[in-house]
Amino acid sequence: MFTLGFFDGVHLGHRDLIRQLLTEARSRQLPASVLTFDAHPRQVLQPSYVPRLLTTPQQRERYLRQTGVDRVVMQPFTRELAALSARDFMAEVLRDRLGCTCLLIGHDHRFGRGRTEGFSDYVRYGNELGIEVVQATRHQERGLTVSSTAIRTLLDEGHVHMAAQLLGRRYAISGTVVHGNSVGHTIGWPTANMQPEMTEQLIPRGGVYAALVRLEGEQRPLPAIMNIGTRPTFQGDTQSIEIHLIDYAGDLYDQRITTAFVARLRDEQAFRTPRALAAQIERDAEMAQKILRGL
Repeated sequence: MFTLGFFDGVHLGHRDLIRQLLTEARSRQLPASVLTFDAHPRQVLQPSYVPRLLTTPQQRERYLRQTGVDRVVMQPFTRELAALSARDFMAEVLRDRLGCTCLLIGHDHRFGRGRTEGFSDYVRYGNELGIEVVQATRHQERGLTVSSTAIRTLLDEGHVHMAAQLLGRRYAISGTVVHGNSVGHTIGWPTANMQPEMTEQLIPRGGVYAALVRLEGEQRPLPAIMNIGTRPTFQGDTQSIEIHLIDYAGDLYDQRITTAFVARLRDEQAFRTPRALAAQIERDAEMAQKILRGL
């Protein structure tokens, strides 16, 4: 039994759909399978479009596997695939290629060329093709419909705690530590400059955050403060992501790290002197430690 979608974020709404998939699949003694796509459909159809994604393909596949499904199929999304009608997609991809005999459709999900057809059409095509089609119920969280769009809005506003409530986990970005200008070292607060591994992944609103950082190969995350911004105290003009690991003295250059946002502490601001900035960073670190110790 399959369900399908892009599943950006693999948020609580997606997880509820997959919970329904598991229930329906087990009742029919079928394996529970998820079909997703390696690229955002609009990005393939409109090459100039730059999506603002909540997850990389690797994160998305990992989160989907963690739901307990039996199979995750990462389907390459191409113009040829997008040109298929809903019926042809069900026949050629779901039935013939994947052996699907039962399909669970999200309550408002549409697929096929132009996405002009709806659930009753899928049921009719399924009857013709030997695919049972079932509609999932709508998921709401505290009276609100959970969506990737709502989560993006929260992250754009810096509300990482509220975004985590809809995601079911803290929002996280992964990347590699690259060489910066070493300004942090000069004021006593060395930072790791992170280059996100996917340029399309959404970066939350600029400012200072309490965060948890996981190093490659390490199970236990480390407490940190993170600054997203342009370093106005030093007349910076490009956005950077700088992370200070609290009470850590190792070399992070070229390491892959994953940073989970816990709480937003303040806006980025310009200080009169580097010493004033260092004093504020010390206060930020103390506040972050209090928050992180309370987790």
